[in-house]
Amino acid sequence: MVNFSLKGKIAVITGASRGIGRAMAMAFAEHGAHCILVSRKSDLLERVVGEIRQKGFNAEAIACHMGYEDQIDQLFKTIQERHGRVDILVNNAATNPHFGNMLDADAGMWDKIIDVNLKGPFFMIKKAAPMMMKTGGGAILNIASINARRPGLMQGVYSVSKAALVSMTEVFAKELAPFKIRVNALLPGLTDTDFASALIKNKEIHDFVVKQIPMGRHAEPSEMAGAALYLVSDAASYTTGISLACDGGILI
Repeated sequence: MVNFSLKGKIAVITGASRGIGRAMAMAFAEHGAHCILVSRKSDLLERVVGEIRQKGFNAEAIACHMGYEDQIDQLFKTIQERHGRVDILVNNAATNPHFGNMLDADAGMWDKIIDVNLKGPFFMIKKAAPMMMKTGGGAILNIASINARRPGLMQGVYSVSKAALVSMTEVFAKELAPFKIRVNALLPGLTDTDFASALIKNKEIHDFVVKQIPMGRHAEPSEMAGAALYLVSDAASYTTGISLACDGGILI
């Protein structure tokens, strides 16, 4: 049988307080993982933890800002003390403070986007991979975007950061494969999240994008959870270094 079980696994999910991160946390917990939910604000995380526990599954919250390496260091110290291992890491947290032409982006915008979208995942992997090596392997999933392949309208800097994240995924897939650590990327298309609200709520932009989607609609966060579950589970035991697009066909 194909094994989608995450029973006994410790899964760390960043940006887990809402949207795709929340949907993945719910799915992983339902399939047996103990989920460590990470985000900047602990109050929002605790709400999701409560929802998961109410269903009889396991989760906890740890606040951490992906833009600060010292906070990431403390995050993994806490995980080491509480659990002594990490089996699954999902780098989902992201930011995009600049919506406009890339020529108009200043250094501060570049720094914030790169710090959270690229350096954050790098330092998370840098901390998680050695722990995985000690326990026989693991799975890392980077949540990129279809913008990594086709730059988004007025989202140039964000698109560049996600293209770099895909490249980093492939580098780590090669370097970590001998240690039985798989590294993959998920490329969501237009999804109804707070993060994408500027696109979803603007009818003109939304309709323009949806017309390009063969399935004729945007996605719900829960529609990303199945692909994520596949990539972190033993069902994908021979899958590493891929970028799986879940986009309703827009990249066709």
